[in-house]
Amino acid sequence: MREGDDGPRLGAADIGGELGARATLVQFSSAFCQPCRATRRTLEQVAGMVEGVAHVEVDAEAHLALVRALEITATPTVLVLDAAGRIVRRAAGQPRTADVIAALGAAV
Repeated sequence: MREGDDGPRLGAADIGGELGARATLVQFSSAFCQPCRATRRTLEQVAGMVEGVAHVEVDAEAHLALVRALEITATPTVLVLDAAGRIVRRAAGQPRTADVIAALGAAV
């Protein structure tokens, strides 16, 4: 994670997956989190519908330093990154498809 003038930026090395050309949906999950499974399906569906959008799931327990740095306090937590890796939206809990699509509007 690097700090830019406009806040933290995440890269592929931070999240363990490639950033999307237009936006990235980063999901922080834990192994026994039931809502995380539904969130994964929703985010994969949206990423498949919107060109240039990637979905990356991060195991919160395996990436504690990043979880602490980003102040992730619950799973699932979803971050919407723009093409440069800047966090433009953040939400905890299981999102609805319409809310994810609306949040992408801030990133693309």
